[in-house]
Amino acid sequence: MVQEVEGRSSSGYSLLVILLVLQLATVAGVVYLAPLLKLALGTAALLVFIGWFGFYMVHPNQGKVLQLFGQYAGTDRATGLRWANPFYSKKSVSLRVRNFESGRLKVNDANGNPIEIAAVIVWRVVDTAEAVFEVDDYENYVTIQSEAALRNLATTYPYEHDQEDSRLSLRSDANSIALKLKSEVQDRLQKAGVEVMEARLSHLAYSPEIAQAMLQRQQASAVLAARKIIVQGAVGMVADALEQLKAQGVVELDGERKASMVSNLLVVLCGDQQAKPVINTGTIYS
Repeated sequence: MVQEVEGRSSSGYSLLVILLVLQLATVAGVVYLAPLLKLALGTAALLVFIGWFGFYMVHPNQGKVLQLFGQYAGTDRATGLRWANPFYSKKSVSLRVRNFESGRLKVNDANGNPIEIAAVIVWRVVDTAEAVFEVDDYENYVTIQSEAALRNLATTYPYEHDQEDSRLSLRSDANSIALKLKSEVQDRLQKAGVEVMEARLSHLAYSPEIAQAMLQRQQASAVLAARKIIVQGAVGMVADALEQLKAQGVVELDGERKASMVSNLLVVLCGDQQAKPVINTGTIYS
């Protein structure tokens, strides 16, 4: 594995002046000096001319990967005008923070339900040598591996979990899922010299063909949960009412009358519509 090392280079500003003076001096010597010296000065002028190809510019948050005839010679991260061996090939690699948003992928979650999912990955290159030499195209590598990690994550966890299901869900545990996604993407991109700074889901929904059915299921689950809470509260209220009637001696109720009272209270407390009282002028036995 090729890892980044610091490349040998010099500040280009001082060498710019030096090469300019040498170039003018050698050209003037070729023109004005004796013919015997012209050959040597011509060679020197050619070498100085080749030296001009050693200049290059390094912008902020950028690295220049230097190669000498295919062999890695180091990376120059010093900004400004730089000069290195003119025979070095120089490849620019951006070190800036970048983000990638995947398309909406259609996959099946852990329960087999078709869903649509997308994510935003924030990343940057931290090792220019690995980014250039370990993978063919590191930007395309980030795209493909991020989508592969997102697909794998979507098939590992359910869209939403039931009350008795203790697994993480894509919809309810967004922060935990984001950390899982970041970890998996980082594992895949480590060999490309890329650091994943953040990974989050940007889109999550059921596929259109089952969206309506799943919406009805969610509504039914919400209604059942609300009904359960209402019934629990109503039973507690009825029990309190019977205890208070007994403690204060308001009325003595036998088993049948208690059952009738409990039934009426539960109907009133659990019903969807407002209760309409009925005045009984007789007894419950006639």
